[in-house]
Amino acid sequence: MNEQLKHFIESNTPQVEAEMFALVEKIDAPADLKESMLYSLQAGGKRIRPLFVLAVLELFAKDKEHGLTVGAVIEMIHTYSLIHDDLPSMDNDDFRRGKPTNHKVFGEALATLAGDALNTLAFGILARLDLSAEKRIELVNLLSVAAGAEGMVGGQVLDMEGEKRQLNLTELEHVHVNKTGALLRFSIESGAVLADVSEEDRATLKEYAHHIGLAFQIQDDILDIEGTTEELGKTAGKDVASNKSTYPALLTLDGAKDKLDEHYQLAIAALERLHVNASLLHEFATYIVHRKN
Repeated sequence: MNEQLKHFIESNTPQVEAEMFALVEKIDAPADLKESMLYSLQAGGKRIRPLFVLAVLELFAKDKEHGLTVGAVIEMIHTYSLIHDDLPSMDNDDFRRGKPTNHKVFGEALATLAGDALNTLAFGILARLDLSAEKRIELVNLLSVAAGAEGMVGGQVLDMEGEKRQLNLTELEHVHVNKTGALLRFSIESGAVLADVSEEDRATLKEYAHHIGLAFQIQDDILDIEGTTEELGKTAGKDVASNKSTYPALLTLDGAKDKLDEHYQLAIAALERLHVNASLLHEFATYIVHRKN
């Protein structure tokens, strides 16, 4: 990780987390529900999605005040999806980010409700932002598509169905464009909405997000094979054990690494068409494909 990206992450991550925790702590809700919500939010993580919002704002020299709130909202949606994904009815995982999963600590019922609460709270926060009605509606609409049946949730269903058979490459990419990529695309596109970027630059940013979302998932698949449980903070080898459709299973490990590099190169090529210096997003792409967890 180069110094520019290191400084950006270290200076912005605490601000995103402080915003996120404050937004949950101030709601009027049962104490055990808030404790369960905060347990998973405070478990750590790379915070890539909110950082992408702030990175786009920085590229276009815009204030990050609303970006911190939108970033916190995205991390709430991401965290809710992880709580539900870890449930016995889904992936049945015992550990997430090196800690017992939410349902292991709070039970399945409260964990499910904590996920529900994070999901619904996120949309309310967007609706109450101090922005024009047009921007608030656009953000709510974009997130509903990215996080719902047309995006992340739909991708999760396709992923579960893929456990019953070996998907081809087109089908596998369709799973991950939705399951992993949709929320990453929203992160970057919401930054573009807040920054009032041109339609041309917004389309280019979406193209970058498409390829970096696929690269993110391919690296996840590779790490499931090459990483350890300690490095990953979750059970290593789970994809192989559950016979899931993954890039290494379909393309071999070397083939998956070639596909990872292909999407990385396409993401970088998109950045070269932006009308601003996109070195920060370039460094983010490099970080994603070389990360160890």
